[in-house]
Amino acid sequence: MDFRVGIGLDFHRFAPGRRLVLGGVDIPHEAGLLGHSDADVILHAVCDALLGAAALGDLGRHFPPTEERWREASSLLLLGQVRALLAQAGYLPVQVDVAVVAERPKLAPYVPQMRRNIAAVLGIAEEAVSIKATTAEGMGALGRGEGIAAWAVALIRRGAEDRAP
Repeated sequence: MDFRVGIGLDFHRFAPGRRLVLGGVDIPHEAGLLGHSDADVILHAVCDALLGAAALGDLGRHFPPTEERWREASSLLLLGQVRALLAQAGYLPVQVDVAVVAERPKLAPYVPQMRRNIAAVLGIAEEAVSIKATTAEGMGALGRGEGIAAWAVALIRRGAEDRAP
């Protein structure tokens, strides 16, 4: 099989006194997300989608919250590590599609930089990275603004670095 698809999802609740980082972008907000690393739900979902596509487990397996070296770690660093794991397994990222659910803050102004960040780390074209933001229309914990969630789908292919996607 030359192509594989994976899905990832992540949820984090808001926590005062933390930075809000989404897609590798620092976003001004009154609270950040609670987590061992920077709690970037977008990048965590992307990492899990890529790992799942290659049947390499999940983010927690490779970067457990029990390891101090991952405390406050940039999820862009984790994404780079995931790309290296894919390469070791003989796979390259091709495309990523992300849906983010957040009542606040509004994410549209930050989406272009998020796309650039993900594309740069994965070594793919910015046009191969899609990020869509929506709300939960006031329903449930996400709708009450208690946190943010992200779902991602990733396409990978078997092959060498020098082959075009």
